[in-house]
Amino acid sequence: MAVIGIGADNSNDEVTQYQMGRYVSSNEAVWRIFSFLIHERHPSVVHLAVHLENGQRVYFTAQNAVQRDAQPPSTTLTSFFETCQNDDFAQTLLYSEMPKYYTWNQSSRRFIRRKQGKPVPGYTDVYSTDAIGRIYSVHPSNDECFYLRLLLVNVRGPTSFQQLRTVDGELCGSYREACQRLQLLENDAHWDQTLNDAVISSHDCLG
Repeated sequence: MAVIGIGADNSNDEVTQYQMGRYVSSNEAVWRIFSFLIHERHPSVVHLAVHLENGQRVYFTAQNAVQRDAQPPSTTLTSFFETCQNDDFAQTLLYSEMPKYYTWNQSSRRFIRRKQGKPVPGYTDVYSTDAIGRIYSVHPSNDECFYLRLLLVNVRGPTSFQQLRTVDGELCGSYREACQRLQLLENDAHWDQTLNDAVISSHDCLG
């Protein structure tokens, strides 16, 4: 492979160094000529948003700022709540289990039941796959959002932010209070889970 560069010398040109040092074996050449897959990821991993009520990230311009403020975009979390309001099967699921049975439609920004996969016994038109849902991690210093996430990994089928922090018919003043009343803070289990999540997400960096 010949590389011709025009311009000032750059002893730290990483792109050129990579191109000059790259070696393509005959096996790789044939593999690429026939357009075989170089790599793949299975099962698919769907990242799930976690944020406080009306705390989702919003992109806007000067022309649509008012509209965006009045109608913030849906996220996987708000769509999860909406799906649980209208879907009996979704009410049996944890937030992280949604991608196994539903696909996230980026254009309409909502969850849609999968049409292919393994049929779920006892339910019509419900199919499961190997897809994995990964809720974004939250630092414990962001306490309310941290406890919101803790509720999401333990409470099935919540229909709203308010319902998520409702325990025994009483609306709690904070997500931490809801966690306490559900006895999720009685021991160090949630810290153990936090550390386990950190180990998994940081595995590539540590390896």
